[in-house]
Amino acid sequence: MDLIDRLKELASRAEKMASQLKTEEATKNALIMPFIGALGYDVFNPTEVIPEFTADVGIKKGEKVDYAISIDNQIVMLFECKMIGTDLSRVTPSQLYRYFSVTDARFGILTDGIHYQFYSDLDSPNKMDSRPFLEFRLSDITEKVVGELKKFAKELFNLNEILSTANDLKYAKGIKRIFAEEWQNPSEDFVRHFASKVYEGRLTPTMKEQFSIITKQAFHEFVQDIFNRRLSSALNSEAGVAAPDISDFHESNEECEEKGIVTTEEETEGYHTVKAILRDVISPSRVFMRDTLSYCGILLDDNNRKPICRLFFNTGKKAIGLFDENKSITRESIECVDDIFKFAEQLRTTALMYDQKPVDADPPSESPEDAPLEEA
Repeated sequence: MDLIDRLKELASRAEKMASQLKTEEATKNALIMPFIGALGYDVFNPTEVIPEFTADVGIKKGEKVDYAISIDNQIVMLFECKMIGTDLSRVTPSQLYRYFSVTDARFGILTDGIHYQFYSDLDSPNKMDSRPFLEFRLSDITEKVVGELKKFAKELFNLNEILSTANDLKYAKGIKRIFAEEWQNPSEDFVRHFASKVYEGRLTPTMKEQFSIITKQAFHEFVQDIFNRRLSSALNSEAGVAAPDISDFHESNEECEEKGIVTTEEETEGYHTVKAILRDVISPSRVFMRDTLSYCGILLDDNNRKPICRLFFNTGKKAIGLFDENKSITRESIECVDDIFKFAEQLRTTALMYDQKPVDADPPSESPEDAPLEEA
């Protein structure tokens, strides 16, 4: 059984037994020892998994930490255990702090059997960091977390490899924490950063207040768009519709650069214009952009079988490609992005069409009619 299966099984057990685990000792026996066992350590071998590990710490003589994990007679990990349901955010892992300076252990784990916090001494040698570099709950275990946990397994344990990625995990965790704070209440620096990208005027107190609202709203809509895009892809896959091979917007910046794809400001403006036009008939969150070398495609539900239009802005003459009920494309010349509004009704009709009949045929590929317009 793979590690992720063992952990999911343990999470299921924890959910069923939570109300019966009334003490710390019961939590250790039912959940924490099986977790240690899942990492490949023999919990019944006292030279490998040492319960009630004792070391003299300063004036505190004979103080014990719940478990010490030993590999080749060297202490590598310490476990401080709490009863299931303990709020670890309110717990100071005092035993781990003290033991870090008097043992060879580089990792300390604080847990209640469900919630796990992994600490190290990344900031200062032999002094445990104040924040964990890895944190997870068994009930929300992911492949990424399992990948990190495998490095702690007995057969794979490699101190240098773990420490090399622990720093990255620590910084990533810190950045995500900042994102969460900015999500709730965008800071002045955060607002200024994005305002300076789109607004050339002076950021007066009034404008700063306005941009605070705009930035928070845009941030929330951005995340919601990603969520809707992934949900749509999942639903399309379940329905047997080929999911688009794209990342959160179209392709990663690296992939786009490799292919020579550059999404211009005008294409982005055109995308938002189409989105605004369709707002009256469908949710804007269903409208997506996928850029290619020859055109910028606007899709419904991020589905390449639901094309709304194509923007041909990479040639001397701008044009918009419009689709009829048979998905045949017609190119119409435009002078500027605002000219897209001239085709508002047709765009709305096309978008609504996909909700009124099954989607089967693929949109047309580049054809003679799709070829770039000749220069005037």
